[in-house]
Amino acid sequence: MAKFYQLSREERIEQLQKAGQLNETAARLLRQSPLLPEATAAHLTENQLGQFPLPLGVVHRLRVNGLTREVAIVGEEPSVVAAASNGARMASLGGGVYAQAPQAHLVTAEIVYAGLSKANLQRIDEAHDDLLAVAQRAHPSIVRRGGGVRDIRSIVKEQFTTVLVTVDVQEAMGANIVNTIAEAIADRLDVLLQTRRLFAILSNYSEQLTQASVTIPVAGVATASGNGAAVAARIELASRYAQASTARATTSNKGVMNGVAGAAIALGNDYRALEAGVHAYAGRGQGYAPLTNWRVDGEFLRGTISLPLQLGTVGGAISALPLARVSRELARIECVRDEQEVLAALGLVQNLAALRALVGPGIQAGHMALQAGALAIAAGASGGEVDQLTARLQDSEKTLRNAQRLLQQLRQEEDK
Repeated sequence: MAKFYQLSREERIEQLQKAGQLNETAARLLRQSPLLPEATAAHLTENQLGQFPLPLGVVHRLRVNGLTREVAIVGEEPSVVAAASNGARMASLGGGVYAQAPQAHLVTAEIVYAGLSKANLQRIDEAHDDLLAVAQRAHPSIVRRGGGVRDIRSIVKEQFTTVLVTVDVQEAMGANIVNTIAEAIADRLDVLLQTRRLFAILSNYSEQLTQASVTIPVAGVATASGNGAAVAARIELASRYAQASTARATTSNKGVMNGVAGAAIALGNDYRALEAGVHAYAGRGQGYAPLTNWRVDGEFLRGTISLPLQLGTVGGAISALPLARVSRELARIECVRDEQEVLAALGLVQNLAALRALVGPGIQAGHMALQAGALAIAAGASGGEVDQLTARLQDSEKTLRNAQRLLQQLRQEEDK
């Protein structure tokens, strides 16, 4: 039986449909791959000129908290999906990934003043209940849904006074909700303090962490050239090195975010805010640290990941993009906590696959093999030529010049 990646696109869609991962509407949308309606595209960007299609791939059978998920990733790099799928396969040998997101989905805003007097600091504290009432009036719909402001407090650092407003945004990513509330509270404070705030806006920094872990037999990470115990020991050493090296931690975390950011795009989320928050968290304290940790425990390799994931399942582009709904269906995402847990698990298995390749056969062999298709297109291949040229490039020098030479050779053979 052909492996999932060996199937045609139609066969993959049909298999996922039969497995109950896709309904008929979602399957039809994937088959048609339509561009966005012009009105939708025009309202999702300014000065719209056109649309920029990117492939949507799927990480096959990522098991998270006992459920098998199909996790969609948008991106131009085939090795990202291939590595994550391989990581998902290895994780399944230990029963899959177990993840836990925070119970509440909190986002914090900063209302900043410069040079406030002690008297004004006291006025802020005394106005606490009034400011809560202002917040409720500013965004009553989030209160009706069970969310709203959970905390208002002020901190002083150097000449700046920051009023921190923490909001439970429920299923939304929360930027618009939090900014609306923050500006309403700031308007009230400006009057109370008789001064103009410097600014009022949400922060993309968060220490609300989603955590995930996996435990797999060391035999599960064996390579063609190394037994499982030896490879697992090298993975642990590579993990320790990332703790000691900012340069390595940066590359390790970039690898984690390869899949996480691509999945965030597929789910219609703000991947830029997500990336900023994750990397800021990694850089907290005295230095920049890796998001993952791997260690050998007897006959098992254990991995963990902790990272903030500011995501949403409703609002903005999430609701406007039809394929974002398909991506949620594929991954069996019911709520924002599901979404956070699936993406944390994805980041962990992505890292596992990268480390195994790194300490085993090396990154380039598999990476360049998967790049052959893109190289064939860059050389000018089209239609059926792409597959034929890709096949020839697998056992040949993977350069643009060589690809162009082989394409010319291919066309000459066809003309005979």
